[in-house]
Amino acid sequence: MPAPAIGSRMGPIRQTYKGTTDFPPIAKAYTELSHVVRETGLLVRASRFYAFVGAALALGFGGAVTGFILLGDSWFQLLIAAALGILFTQVAFLAHEAAHKQIFASGKANDRLALWLAAGVVGMSLSWWTSKHTRHHANPNRVGKDPDIEIDTISFIEVDAAKARGVQRWITQRQGWAFFPLLTLEGANLHVIGLRHLISKEPVKGRWTELGLIASRFALFVGPVFVFLPLGMAFAFLGVQLAVFGVYMGASFAPNHKGMAVIAPDAKLDFFSKQVRTSRNITGGWWATWLMGGLNYQIEHHLFPNMPRPHLSKARAIVKEHSRTLNVPYVETTLLQSYGIVIRYLNRVGLAARDPFECPMTSPSARLAP
Repeated sequence: MPAPAIGSRMGPIRQTYKGTTDFPPIAKAYTELSHVVRETGLLVRASRFYAFVGAALALGFGGAVTGFILLGDSWFQLLIAAALGILFTQVAFLAHEAAHKQIFASGKANDRLALWLAAGVVGMSLSWWTSKHTRHHANPNRVGKDPDIEIDTISFIEVDAAKARGVQRWITQRQGWAFFPLLTLEGANLHVIGLRHLISKEPVKGRWTELGLIASRFALFVGPVFVFLPLGMAFAFLGVQLAVFGVYMGASFAPNHKGMAVIAPDAKLDFFSKQVRTSRNITGGWWATWLMGGLNYQIEHHLFPNMPRPHLSKARAIVKEHSRTLNVPYVETTLLQSYGIVIRYLNRVGLAARDPFECPMTSPSARLAP
């Protein structure tokens, strides 16, 4: 089925890309759901769980450092680099949860932890990410408001794809197949964008604290790599670490919204429908939760951003039943199927770059499908 763009006028919500199905407004849907979730205690903090995750990651980093020392001048160091790419991604998941106030009851404690994890361990700017991610949560897949569907190397909507020229146009025409290979560069890209944000002329809260943490992280992580390894091996080590980090991050976030409904800029949509219609869950249970840092329950995370990771699976049953009662589509699929959806979706969007003179809103490829 095509993934429709959702538009609106002053009347009912309407699917604009396929048919004219009207969806009645859902009064008090989120209020009622939120009351049930609170009554069942799913917003209570899960301190023991996060203490266990923190301890497991500390052991993982300890093992990686020990392996780095023992291996010495050996190309087997690239295995350590790959392991660090995975560990840094898991820390990024924790930083994401702390920024959403999921870990501690105190907002300030969450903010401090998010800052230290993001800037001090992962090496990314928290202020840049928070600004971007907050806008995404407020308007997922809404054209002009969600930064996650703004044009970058990849075009996520056909209007942007149709504007591509030169090398960008060549990539856009094949962007579905190129998406995962391009993610090998995303790790470095995230670091560069964050630094560009911190050294910009725009006001940035905590600028020097973040820069200090990132510089310290650079000295503690990158410095030893070049001190103890030959130059070529050191660059290969960093390349593998960044590539694994980028692919893991992108492969965890991409399945959540790509290929779901795209919302027109002027659409009128209630909070519950907006979050559920534009999000997709990944099945798999506990292993998917560990692999994706809880992002496999994307619908529940968007409805309750401060819900601790171990409670999301319990909320799923409540949200799914609520969606069924209200006739709001609740989408779940496997991880591999979601990757197929993303690739097909991006390839369909990329078709608009093949004929830049064809109106993307009237072409057959405007019917974006998972």
